[in-house]
Amino acid sequence: MNKSVWAVLAMTALSAVAGNAAADVRYLAFDADDRTTQSLTRGITLEIERGLFGATRVRGLYSTTSRGSANFRPQSVSGVQDVVPSEDRGGSVYAIVPEGDGRALGRALCPGSEEAWLVVGRVRSGRPLTIHAVGHWPDGKKRHCVALKYRYRGEWAGLPNSLSDMPSDR
Repeated sequence: MNKSVWAVLAMTALSAVAGNAAADVRYLAFDADDRTTQSLTRGITLEIERGLFGATRVRGLYSTTSRGSANFRPQSVSGVQDVVPSEDRGGSVYAIVPEGDGRALGRALCPGSEEAWLVVGRVRSGRPLTIHAVGHWPDGKKRHCVALKYRYRGEWAGLPNSLSDMPSDR
């Protein structure tokens, strides 16, 4: 085999090992920061997966103050970012997985929509967070439903027992 084939094989192996070793799951808690957010969610804990180069992915949401959880799936959907206020565009788009409490979350955030997505800004420890809910209506249009504003509360060392008892497909 020539050197370039070996180099490709070595890089592939290194990437696989480093990706698995570097994946870091964190649980960041946030409190509602305005009346609208408080009326819908009060407090949340986000399950965050941080990759090798610091990129983050939200895997799920747990209600910190009551029983409920939802899983998310990263998704690229045309038109979702277009209905978010311009100053908050560019966040990651996640589909709310309809299993478990996901369907109820989607209905609570976007009543009357057929499908709902979340546009999540950069999730960082110690920083406030804004999450936008966007829905897809029967008329085919995507509309901004609500902006949820949170203030950072802290980080759990692991998922607390009261939250880990919630159903999850992970």
